[in-house]
Order: sequence, then C-alpha cells, then structure tokens
Amino acid sequence: MSRFWKIALIVVAIIVVVAVGFRLMHKPSAGAQGKPGAAASADKNGGEKEADPVPVTVEPVSVQNVPVYLTALGTVQALNTVTVSPQIGGLLMKLNFDEGQEVTKGQVLAEIDPRSLQATYDEAAARRRQDAAQLATARSNLDRSRDLAKQGYISKQDLDTLQNTVSQYAAAVAADEAAANNAKVQLGYTKVIAPISGMAGIRGVDPGNIVTTASTIVTLTEVHPINVIFPLPEQNVELVRSSQQRGEPLEVAALDSTGNKVIAGKGLLKVINNQIDTSTGTFNLKAEFPNEENALFPGQFVNVRMKVNTVQGGLVIPSQAVQRGPDGDYVYQLQPADNTVKMQPVTTGQEVGDTHVMITQGLKTGDQVVTEGQFRLKPGSKVKPLKPGEVPKAPTEEELKKAAKDNKGGGRGRRG
Repeated sequence: MSRFWKIALIVVAIIVVVAVGFRLMHKPSAGAQGKPGAAASADKNGGEKEADPVPVTVEPVSVQNVPVYLTALGTVQALNTVTVSPQIGGLLMKLNFDEGQEVTKGQVLAEIDPRSLQATYDEAAARRRQDAAQLATARSNLDRSRDLAKQGYISKQDLDTLQNTVSQYAAAVAADEAAANNAKVQLGYTKVIAPISGMAGIRGVDPGNIVTTASTIVTLTEVHPINVIFPLPEQNVELVRSSQQRGEPLEVAALDSTGNKVIAGKGLLKVINNQIDTSTGTFNLKAEFPNEENALFPGQFVNVRMKVNTVQGGLVIPSQAVQRGPDGDYVYQLQPADNTVKMQPVTTGQEVGDTHVMITQGLKTGDQVVTEGQFRLKPGSKVKPLKPGEVPKAPTEEELKKAAKDNKGGGRGRRG
C-alpha cells in the first residue's frame, strides 16, 4: 500500500472518532428529560408520555341570597341650617354659647342692652294707664248723664258729646295697648333665642360690639338627623321607584372615601327628586341618617351604598376565579370525569363583599372553578385539584416566563 493511502486512512479514522465523541458528549441526559414542568418526555420505547398534572385550587359554586346595591358619591347636608341674626340693633352685652356646642331650641344665645327699649315699654305702659283712667271717668260721666237725660236735665247733644268722649278714650287705650305690646316685643328681641336645636358654628361677633339686624351672631346646623344627597344615572330610575313601591324603606349606608368602611348605617331613602337633570343624565335622591354618633358632618363627601333588591339563591364564586379575555370574562372550569379544565365564558353580576362575585350566566350549582394556579393552564390541561385553602406552590421564574410567552397576544389576565 502506498504512503498516500495510509495517510488517507488515518485522516478518515480521526474524523470518525471525533464525530462519535461529539455525539456522545451532546446526548440528552435522563435527568433533563424528566424535569418538572416539561410538557412531555420520552419513554423507554422512544414515545412521549403525558405532562404531570398541574396543581390548582378549586372551589365549588356556592348558592346564597345576594343583596343588590347601587353606589354613588354623596354630599352630607344638614337637616336645617339657620343663620341667627339680631332683630334689633344695640350693644351686644353677652354670648351664652360655646362655638361647636350643641344648643337646644329656645336657648338664649346672646343678650343685647335692653335699657332703652325697657324705657320705651315703661312709657307706653304708663300712657296706657293714664288713658285708661280718663276712659273710666268718661264712662262714669256718661252713665250719670243718661239718668239726667231721662228727667230732661241733659240735652241729647250733650249726651252725644259724652258718648263720643268715651269712644275717644277707648281708642286711645287701644292704641296705648298696641304701643305697649310692640315695645314689649322689641324688648324681648334683646334676648337672641335659638330657633332650632343644632350645632353652633363659629361666632360672627364678639360682646361689646354694636350689632344691627345685618349682623350674624352664629350659624346653627341641625345634625340629628342629617341628610345625604346623592345622584344616580337615569337608567336606575325605574329600579329605584319599583323597589320603593314595594312598601319597605330602602336601606342606605354611608362609607368612607375608600368605599370599604361603613361610617354611618341605618340610613333610609326619603325623597326621589321629581326630575332628571338633562345636563348630567342623573337624578338626585335624599337619604336620612340618625347620626347619633356625629359620624356625618355637613358638607362632607361620602360614598353611598343603597340596597335596592335581594337576589334569592344567587350563584357566587371567588372573584379571583374570574379571568378577563379578549372575548369577555371566563373561568377555568374543572371537568371531574378526567380532571381537565375548560375555558367557560361567564357573565358577572353584583359583587359580594370584597372577595366574591355573583355569576348570572355560564355556571350552575355543583360546578367547580379554579381559584389558584391559572397561570399554567390552557384549555384541556390536566390538573391536580386541591381543596379550598390549599394553595399550589409558587411558580418558578422559568414557569412565569413560559406562561407569559404562552399568553402573549391572547389578552388573558386576571379580572380586576
């Protein structure tokens, strides 16, 4: 054999050895094939076996009576608001209330110097007594003259004059009575009286100042009970009216700015306004609250929740079970026969507390839905159902990336 062929055989042998070694070095290991989360792995015969079931938490559809609420942003309004002003002018001598204090109807709030009006009243009273004495004398003269007239000693003309004198003094006494009563009323105005029971605001004038009828002593607001005014969209008119016509007052609650905490309950709907605001497409309602603990304050903004109905036997599931897709809301529903899941479109209704929601279409009693572990699912996925309260282990970073890749462009995501 020539030297050329020997070299060629050596080169071919080297190439074969390198190729075999490269193949052995890159052969997939058995551990890699059996990694958790792999969609499928090779069996002994080279075929593929099913993926491991995905652990998920499932809960059954529950049945309960679901209250139906309408919500809005409302404004607290005092039942009555009165600006207290003096009805006469004069020197303000005293204030008999504290700012922010609860005052009662008829309580004396302020006192104005009464001396000049007291003198006016005394003068009118004295004039009334004087004219009353003259009236008594005139009546005595008239009575005596009537007896003499019968005997012909008094002419009819003199008798008429005496009668007119009596009438004149009677009119004077009536005028004095009116003047005295007016002076008494004006004297009474020196004590400024609370016209309603309510909370006193900040005083508008200090003692020692001269006040007039244009001055403001204080503003009183009646807060027991108190009102809340709130608007609703016009499409709710019939629902509210029909609910009210059932005969039972509609319950209203006032919540804080977050809408999570009830700050005043026991409210009742009192008035539905008689027209719709065409500029906003809403109508106003008024609810009344006892406000026994002063939780509501005039001018305060509150979230209002009004109960208009109760759905008997509503179907309820946890809110986290509802997913939002490009075609609407859906849930992953468990198929008990083979422990797989399917995407079930649903229509949601009233929220039930902070954690559940009512389903109006798509599910029935006895159905089970996935509440935890949806990120690894797709229609037909094999699952391992866990009981309510049992939570699947947290996803790995690799699983999250894979789920994001699988859902990319699908528009699926948790509702909310």
